[in-house]
Amino acid sequence: MAERRMFCKKITESDAFLDMPLSSQALYFHLNMAADDDGFVNNPKKIVRSIGASEDDYKLLIAKRFIVTFESGVIVIKHWKMHNYIQSDRYKPTDYVEEKSMLGIKSNKAYTLDKSKAVYGLDTKCIQDVSVGKDRLGKDRLGKDKEESTEPPTPPKPSKHKYGEFNHVLLLDSEYERLGLDYGEDMRAKAITFLDEYIEEKGAKYKSHYMAIRRWVVNAVKERESKGKPDYSKNKFNQMIKSSYDFDEIERTILND
Repeated sequence: MAERRMFCKKITESDAFLDMPLSSQALYFHLNMAADDDGFVNNPKKIVRSIGASEDDYKLLIAKRFIVTFESGVIVIKHWKMHNYIQSDRYKPTDYVEEKSMLGIKSNKAYTLDKSKAVYGLDTKCIQDVSVGKDRLGKDRLGKDKEESTEPPTPPKPSKHKYGEFNHVLLLDSEYERLGLDYGEDMRAKAITFLDEYIEEKGAKYKSHYMAIRRWVVNAVKERESKGKPDYSKNKFNQMIKSSYDFDEIERTILND
């Protein structure tokens, strides 16, 4: 495996990259240095811990699509082939051939998940002949079923990640990034902590933690900071949510505010 790594200025001097915290940028460089000759890294969480980066730094690289993740825990540097060209006599192919088989390469040499190659949740290589009574599903039957099924596999829905000390706050990567862009990283962290502790204390439930933060948590945090202590009861939006949903009363409350 080659020991030297290069970086493309088009990536590392882009607004998307420079807008990230320095800790996220540093993590990106370390992941690149640890990658194999195809850009794969099998121990990203270990690298996060070893350099003192945070989980948020790692999630930000995912949200901004600087790295691509796989269910196996392996990641790949999305713009690896834009950064590096390794001579054939020094190149060592990656050991992560299954993950590599799920990737395509764009015209700009960036990796992308190839939906035509990835089979979500299934490994078709592991399908074996199965006997059910006298009916045996052999290769001919499997081939026939494959021809009859013309619908492409349905991609999995984006998964939510747990945040907060008690892991009560659930956010998509896109929601987490949007909160940081709209309110700043410091307020985002405070809002997540506030909602996490509030759910732990009150047992409250919300259909969308993202919308809860946007609708009332940020204002509640600001109110708490101005008074120096939490005061959940005086948040009017929360009072309305905990009421019996008398919409006439809600309208009067808003108009008299």
